[in-house]
Amino acid sequence: MTMADTEAQTLFERLEPLLARVSKPIQYVGGEHNSVSKPWDEAEVRWALMYPDAYEVGQPNQGVAILYEVLNEKDWILAERTYAVWPDLEELMRAEGLPQFTLDSHRSVRAFDVLGVSFSTELGYTNLLTALDLAQIELHSVDRSESAPIVLAGGHAAFNPEPIADFIDAAVLGDGEEISLAISDVIREWKAEDRPGGRDGLLERLAASGGVYVPKFHDVEYLPDGRIRKVAPNRPGVPFRIAKHTLMDLDAWPYPKKPLVPLAETVHERYSVEIFRGCTRGCRFCQAGMITRPVRERNIETIGSMVAGGLEATGLEEVGLLSLSSADHTEIGDVATSLADRYEGTNVSLSLPSTRVDAFNITLANELSRNGRRSGLTFAPEGGSERLRKVINKMVDEEDLIRTVATAYANGWRQVKLYFMCGLPTETDEDVLEIADMAKRVIDTGREAAGHKDIRCTISIGGFVPKPHTPFQWAAQLDPEATNARLHKLKEAVRSEKKYARAVGFRYHEGEPGMIEGLLSRGDRRVGKVIEAVWRAGGRFDGWNEHFSYQRWVDACVEQLEPMGVSLDWFTTRERDYDEVLPWDHLDSGLDRDWLWEDWQDALDEIEVDDCRWTPCYDCGVCPQMDTEIQIGPTDKTLLPMPTVRSNLGPTE
Repeated sequence: MTMADTEAQTLFERLEPLLARVSKPIQYVGGEHNSVSKPWDEAEVRWALMYPDAYEVGQPNQGVAILYEVLNEKDWILAERTYAVWPDLEELMRAEGLPQFTLDSHRSVRAFDVLGVSFSTELGYTNLLTALDLAQIELHSVDRSESAPIVLAGGHAAFNPEPIADFIDAAVLGDGEEISLAISDVIREWKAEDRPGGRDGLLERLAASGGVYVPKFHDVEYLPDGRIRKVAPNRPGVPFRIAKHTLMDLDAWPYPKKPLVPLAETVHERYSVEIFRGCTRGCRFCQAGMITRPVRERNIETIGSMVAGGLEATGLEEVGLLSLSSADHTEIGDVATSLADRYEGTNVSLSLPSTRVDAFNITLANELSRNGRRSGLTFAPEGGSERLRKVINKMVDEEDLIRTVATAYANGWRQVKLYFMCGLPTETDEDVLEIADMAKRVIDTGREAAGHKDIRCTISIGGFVPKPHTPFQWAAQLDPEATNARLHKLKEAVRSEKKYARAVGFRYHEGEPGMIEGLLSRGDRRVGKVIEAVWRAGGRFDGWNEHFSYQRWVDACVEQLEPMGVSLDWFTTRERDYDEVLPWDHLDSGLDRDWLWEDWQDALDEIEVDDCRWTPCYDCGVCPQMDTEIQIGPTDKTLLPMPTVRSNLGPTE
């Protein structure tokens, strides 16, 4: 029996005795409804898919769920999942010599051909190192043995993978459905040819396509002042720029069809249907909107069949109609009405994520709550003042917001949540304090519209973090002390009047975690030393407040960065200029760099830009450069012929 065969054997017999000694052991058991466990020997290419957080956060992740199905539909590909283990199990695994395992068959992650890691947030980087170390995979890619899996990063954070360049073998930008199959084809062919060139031979094949980034095939040179001089390939056949992948026909890829039903409690227990991908609203802070262009809608027939199939396959009772701005779907009214008709009288409920004020209407809200589940409404003005909303291109008029919430309260809603950011470019204390004034107006309006005082408004504040591939990629980040001081002033302003104090809830994130997210978002390869130092000092689950230590990160930055002439502040609170080479400039999101810079200047001049779905093209670069186009309805199709579903519990009114 070969080493690979030994590693591929199930580890559950060794794991099971440990489960009685850890919290939430059910998350490590596997065997969920719709999970897949294929015969190892029948697969030619084997993927371990990882979301680098706890099961309760990672299990609902849409990206992993889609790839899990897409890959397993091929009879020659095997895909299993793995998640970050909590520190209590990590300690026991180290003591027992038990490696990082997959959930589906409890096989050693090291036995797979690819470890594909999906990063939604950069704060999962330390969990990647834990998983690599537990899996007995060499931490640094240059040290990896021939038998180790290819460590492949994806997700939004992969649009600047430079801080983890030392730890990954490759990264993929953009949509994963088609490229994951293309990568599998390359691996299959390379293995069939008896692995010519070894590990580097496979990576060279992947890199040559221009669609897979292999960091070790690019060298970075620095200027004396710490800025990057250039990033360039260090061998023939490797392109200078790596392009993102864009799936152009979502209707042809209706995944997930049979999502897994969690055994343990998770953050979302619903069947999620992505009704469109991409956004061209042009919010300057929003990396997701920028890097997922263009807009591509699923048509109403596909949405209807996905909902019907997903509910039947799972037994779940909530359907989330997801996208970056779901109410912008050109057929959202018909989708909501038709689904509400179909499932009226059942336990099935519909939900949208937060809704733009200018895309909201009460008819849509009523349809979504027709089955009696009327939760609060969430709107995201983002900026407290009209001036600041022009800076960030969030074209939400306060009067429109007030009219919208008045209508909602008059129609029976009791709770509205407003989401804002603190630390936006050009922001002042006065901009933030206007949030308190807006909340008070919402309460006054709601009380008048509803005719009673039982009205609530919750303000939720997040710290702004400049992100790559956005117009704000050059902006200075507000330091934690200033962020916290501004938030304290806002809290005092909200609490200052008794008639509002109990009616307005206030939730906020302090500035320290955002500072580290900023370091990891816009850092270069030198930041990898910080990540490793934090991890060796015990850093785990940095996205969780109870595990995050700001001081641990500060200490590691002082120790690792300052000898190189840079610092935490250098990477975060420093504004960049046009001529500076940014760590991700060689990674092509399709957005024209000059257009991003011009939009940054427009932001400083408080100039708004329209959504190109409804106006002529304004040359962001994505469509001509990526050979893509906006795909929107209306399609004039309907949800029928799916039958109306009725409850078995008896007749409905």
